[in-house]
Amino acid sequence: MVQRTGSSHRAAPEHTHPDDVPVQTALAALADPVRIALVRELASSADWSRSCGSFDVPVGKAALSHHFAVLRGAGLVEQRDEGPRRVNRLRKEEFDARFPGLLDLVLRGDQ
Repeated sequence: MVQRTGSSHRAAPEHTHPDDVPVQTALAALADPVRIALVRELASSADWSRSCGSFDVPVGKAALSHHFAVLRGAGLVEQRDEGPRRVNRLRKEEFDARFPGLLDLVLRGDQ
């Protein structure tokens, strides 16, 4: 069933729980420089404070949507619609429980 929120005409995003993510999917999601930048920016932001368009990444809107879909599919990001904005939170606690230490390596920033 497709859920719609408010007056938005787009479907609510589908989320994958980190417990359902194979390690290859998690690694693939974190292998892309744009997705690493998104994860790092989310890690330094309060939950639900960043809309999709507020990130400083060198890709267009369609590519950005794809990157967020990959992050959702890997259990890294949760999104919800607030009016016309789609806001995000990093699922750090849940992801850390599934893959201890992996996100910390990405967030260190010394790669």
